[in-house]
Amino acid sequence: MRVLILGGDGYLGWATAMYFSRKGHEVAVVDNYLRRRMHLERGTDSLTPIQLLPQRVSAWREVSGKTIEFFVGDLTSWDFVSRVFKEFRPEAIIHYGEIPSAPYSMIDVHHAVHTHHNNVTGTLHVLFAMRDFTPEAHLIKLGTMGEYGQPNIDIEEGYIEIEHKGRKDVLPFPKQPGSFYHLTKVHDSHNIYFACRTWGLRSTDLNQGVVYGIETEETKLDDRLLTRFDYDESFGTALNRFCVQAVAGIPLTLYGSGTQVRGYLNILDTLQCVELAMMHPAERGQMRVFNQFTESFSVRELAFIVKNAAKKVGIDVEIAQYENPRVEKENHYYNPVHSNLLDLGLKPRYLQESLVESVIQRVIQFKDRIIADAIVPRIRWQSGEQPEKVALKEKVEEEKPSPAGD
Repeated sequence: MRVLILGGDGYLGWATAMYFSRKGHEVAVVDNYLRRRMHLERGTDSLTPIQLLPQRVSAWREVSGKTIEFFVGDLTSWDFVSRVFKEFRPEAIIHYGEIPSAPYSMIDVHHAVHTHHNNVTGTLHVLFAMRDFTPEAHLIKLGTMGEYGQPNIDIEEGYIEIEHKGRKDVLPFPKQPGSFYHLTKVHDSHNIYFACRTWGLRSTDLNQGVVYGIETEETKLDDRLLTRFDYDESFGTALNRFCVQAVAGIPLTLYGSGTQVRGYLNILDTLQCVELAMMHPAERGQMRVFNQFTESFSVRELAFIVKNAAKKVGIDVEIAQYENPRVEKENHYYNPVHSNLLDLGLKPRYLQESLVESVIQRVIQFKDRIIADAIVPRIRWQSGEQPEKVALKEKVEEEKPSPAGD
């Protein structure tokens, strides 16, 4: 299959490109190196040393004998997007090509507008290119569980049956995004839904939880093939940040009470999910929604999981309670449905089976690359970027609570 990966220089994009190339698909990637430029702007970097895209592609050819084609350009340029679609003629488009950061989008008006312009305009160009050049192609779009927010009801997979004044309909699930970044994902979902209904396109929207992991079968072949690992305040996830803090001797940054719950999955399961979606495409005119995660944890539970994992390799970890820079419910109901991918055959991996091997040991390997000053956040939801870091409130000493679901 001809697979076009948008954002192919990124964390998931590069890993996905190698995964499908190894499986014999004809793969091309698109990127404009925006993530690298944003790291330069913020004074941060990937913990893992990552090669430039041409060097990555060359190393992959040397190691695997496989070829990955690449296009360097911006999805916000219609001339570029139309050229890529006309030249490559993809059968499947895997769309990671967006700014993926809630904190970055909340710095100030300029970063909020930039995030909206980049994400929403780029996706609109992709939809028009599909309509005009590859109407039979299948769009697999990376969404986020953050589109839903924190409703006080079960979160369905994209749609919900509503009865109102004696009439029923199946409608998109109400969205309550928690940042300007998450709002762009909601706009994407609405635009894709419209394009599928109006133009007969086909799409699968993967509302993904938090992804963790550094290694895939492909990256283990050669360190030149490593994908990126972000841990900073703008682009790092809580789990990445905790693992780096553990190795660096910095108390884990537990925001507020730490009772906020999120869904998580291993990067290997992300690759599996994308493959399942690609090999079982949506119908013409259909936008499917899959909630893509395998486990749920509160941030507090996550901190204790990292603390215990680090202890196994001889690292003592402190957990500290910090002022929460975000505006969010700390105690909330969280019960999302996530059965569609399991029904297609997803075989999950679990966090506590793989944390030490797949993450902490790699962090130890690259500990000299840690930029300690970039970890504890300064970006606040209510008042923009502040000159001081969020305030440490107290150390958290109590025992690890039972994992969610026990």
